[in-house]
Amino acid sequence: MPAISPSLLPILMLFASNVFMTFAWYGHLEFKDHSLPIVILVSWGIAFFEYWLAVPANRWGSEVYSAAQLKT
Repeated sequence: MPAISPSLLPILMLFASNVFMTFAWYGHLEFKDHSLPIVILVSWGIAFFEYWLAVPANRWGSEVYSAAQLKT
């Protein structure tokens, strides 16, 4: 039996992916002294981990929730 409920795991993973994406979108505003290409690469690196959480969360969540429920 999994340690976390199948209905709770996607919610936690989507929450964590949203935190990563927020940093990818807005974290660069704190580093104005860095060049734009560096900031873009770092943002893409952060977004990679966001997708690493979001894709399995949506796949596993689709077994429990509808697409509309996963979106909201």
